[in-house]
Amino acid sequence: MNIFGALLVAVLIGTILPLQGLVNARLGVHVGGPVVAAFVSFLVGTVMLGLYLLATRTPVTLQGSLKLPAWIWAGGVFGAIYVACFTLLIPRIGAAGMVCLAVLGQVTASLLLDQFGILQAPKPVDWMRLLGALLVLAGVLLVVAPWRAPAAKNPAGTSDPITPAARR
Repeated sequence: MNIFGALLVAVLIGTILPLQGLVNARLGVHVGGPVVAAFVSFLVGTVMLGLYLLATRTPVTLQGSLKLPAWIWAGGVFGAIYVACFTLLIPRIGAAGMVCLAVLGQVTASLLLDQFGILQAPKPVDWMRLLGALLVLAGVLLVVAPWRAPAAKNPAGTSDPITPAARR
């Protein structure tokens, strides 16, 4: 795949993130909350990945994995926290706001991880990368607009975007 194809796939994958958050938030209304919805999401994802591994006959080699440092397994913990918090917050913040705030956090953390060479060779933050991060911050402020009045209440008298009928 060439670089343009990879960039296109990255953008398309990015379009799934707000949809996943909205779907999980709606699921949480029916299954007992955002953490249960995140659990179900991970369970379904695990089954899907297992089927992919079986279909592609990808070998799974776990030999010596118990000798790896404990932090190497943190990706699953981070993913669970991310999905659970996304599921909890998206009904309150909205899909666009949540994604923008998450991207701001990702850009900020990525620049720090690059600067200090955490788990990789250092890649210093120069003025161009810092300007890009500031533009992301400006975009987040414009999308989230915390200075605007809160959203109007829906006919049911709440600002919750999930309708009472959907809660049943």
